[in-house]
Amino acid sequence: MNQIQKSKEILRVVLAVCMLVAGSLHFLVPEPFIKIVPDILPQPAAIVYISGALEILAFFGLLIPPASRTTAWSLIALFIAVFPANLNMAINHIHLDGIPDSPWFQAVRLPFQAVLIAWAYWYTLPDNNPKQASIVPRSWLSKY
Repeated sequence: MNQIQKSKEILRVVLAVCMLVAGSLHFLVPEPFIKIVPDILPQPAAIVYISGALEILAFFGLLIPPASRTTAWSLIALFIAVFPANLNMAINHIHLDGIPDSPWFQAVRLPFQAVLIAWAYWYTLPDNNPKQASIVPRSWLSKY
């Protein structure tokens, strides 16, 4: 495995863990997420719990090689779907404890969504790396 493949797999695990942490936070402390859901959307709590569940599922999907490409496409859709909440937070100056809300922070935070999309897109590309990060035994994967 070359250095690019190693880096890709390390970053796959990092992205997966980020999704697990973010998704878990939707359940452990949902209030900040509910607060930034745009008012036009119905059932903000349900939206937060559903998006949290999808993020937790992404943790598993990214680390199950046969599912990782589909999961990456799903993450791209999710990152696009949650962008209105980020915009809502920035435009309406919604303050969340522990999160900076300065214009400078928002100017960095909003474009970071594109970084997340690009990061997920990397995993939509065909990958014949036999050492892809996996949470399932390699022997199970030989069937795919």
